[in-house]
Amino acid sequence: MGAANGDCFPPGYNVVMRGVIRTWASILSVGVLGLSLAAWSEQSQKAAAKSETQDQSEERSQRAAELSSSKDTRIDLSAPKDDAQRHPQSDPAVIDNSDQGSDVQEFRPWDPHKAAKDIEIGDFYYRRKNYPAALARYQEALTYKPNDALANFRLAECQEKTGNLTDAVIHYQQYLKLLPHGALAEEAERAIGQLKAMSARQRSQN
Repeated sequence: MGAANGDCFPPGYNVVMRGVIRTWASILSVGVLGLSLAAWSEQSQKAAAKSETQDQSEERSQRAAELSSSKDTRIDLSAPKDDAQRHPQSDPAVIDNSDQGSDVQEFRPWDPHKAAKDIEIGDFYYRRKNYPAALARYQEALTYKPNDALANFRLAECQEKTGNLTDAVIHYQQYLKLLPHGALAEEAERAIGQLKAMSARQRSQN
């Protein structure tokens, strides 16, 4: 009678099947959730790696900029490369005359290191009795350090050697103004006295 009504399954079958379906539904839900979490984790890792790469790239760029800035601000203590052209009296040189006659003067910042280097090179030329070249280097030293006592004294000596007595007296006096009790003060005072006497004799002869 039960078979004729289509009830061919044993008692409780429907309950079991519903339980199986719920179980599989739960398994599928957990699987989908797991896949979603795995995909999210992978995307997060990729995003973090990309961000880290960008940060490293920015840091390298900043370091490169700092190094470039550091190089730009370094002080060159070597002798100027164009010394032969700027001071042709020192040695034979090919001179570029394109800027001759220009009234524009080059601005040089205060730099005692370059001034000391110019004095050193000027002393070299002075010992070789190349007074015009030495004079040019002492003058250049004063463009880097206008109140350098030694450069004034050395310049006065060169001007005395080249016959420019008036300017020689001026720079000897400038030395005394800067170092009135310096190591070369007595020599400067003696030179001033001699040069003034020579200038007086020359005026009287004229």
